[in-house]
Amino acid sequence: MPAPAIAIRAALPGDNHLLCELGRKTFYDTFAKDNTPEDMQAYLDASFSPEKQAAELADPRTLFLIAEIGGQPAGYARLREGHPQAALPGCQRPLEIVRFYVTVEWIGRGVAARLMQACLDEAARRACDTLWLDVWERNPRAIAFYRKFGFEVSGQQTFQLGGDLQTDLLMRRPAP
Repeated sequence: MPAPAIAIRAALPGDNHLLCELGRKTFYDTFAKDNTPEDMQAYLDASFSPEKQAAELADPRTLFLIAEIGGQPAGYARLREGHPQAALPGCQRPLEIVRFYVTVEWIGRGVAARLMQACLDEAARRACDTLWLDVWERNPRAIAFYRKFGFEVSGQQTFQLGGDLQTDLLMRRPAP
């Protein structure tokens, strides 16, 4: 039986509830086992509300790419033009992959690779010189995936998730 076709599309203005659901599910799947339920709930409420997703969709520097299989969402990436808080020396037109999530049931089945290729294509279309992202240091599978696409660690930053101080690795690569 052939693998189902993976379609990548840009989010539409009415997709804020879909993005809220996808963001909550995938973020929870990644971080819940290492955080308290209260910390997770507070972060999810602050970061993935329908109102916040609607505001992010309306940001002209932002593009959401949604991966679908048979019309069902399997993951998404949020891309944003601009500089991060941490310096990217020598970078004039960076494109940040703010979020890159694939639902657990589709990990390892080609969705992430197709979605990343769509991110690289968008960087080329926008004539960006650098792609960058941050990834949780306790997620070696994600780090290995990004390395496979040419990202290298260029620094780190810490963030507070409830009562836990956590570290993200800053990764970057030249745009295609």
